[in-house]
Amino acid sequence: MTNEKPMDRKVLLSTLWIFAILNYIYADVFNLFFNPAAHAGTTSITAGAALFFAAAMETCIAMVILSRVLKRGANRWANIAAGIFHTGLVAYSLFGETPMPFYVFFAVVEIACTLFIAWLAIRWKPAKESAVR
Repeated sequence: MTNEKPMDRKVLLSTLWIFAILNYIYADVFNLFFNPAAHAGTTSITAGAALFFAAAMETCIAMVILSRVLKRGANRWANIAAGIFHTGLVAYSLFGETPMPFYVFFAVVEIACTLFIAWLAIRWKPAKESAVR
């Protein structure tokens, strides 16, 4: 039996955001290399849409730092909101053209990760104050 202390919630959330970001990057890289439609010029994106996706990715990048520095209350709500937002974005990306199998795999992992982030944040209770006697 070990007396391991559970991982600090802030560290765990920050680490999960890094995990999500790495999956986002690899899904995009794989898409560039292995999806013929990505090279066919069939997809056009407006400057406004590109800005939206850049801002969306910046939210998960910022969560790496924010998860470590925000106080519990703000941290909890930021992780719930960002987790649900990114879950929705990835789920939405699965509709439209039929995604390649590798993309579906990455999407399932990403959705599981961001839902887990939101679940951890929802269940994040305040630390019990130590009784001073």
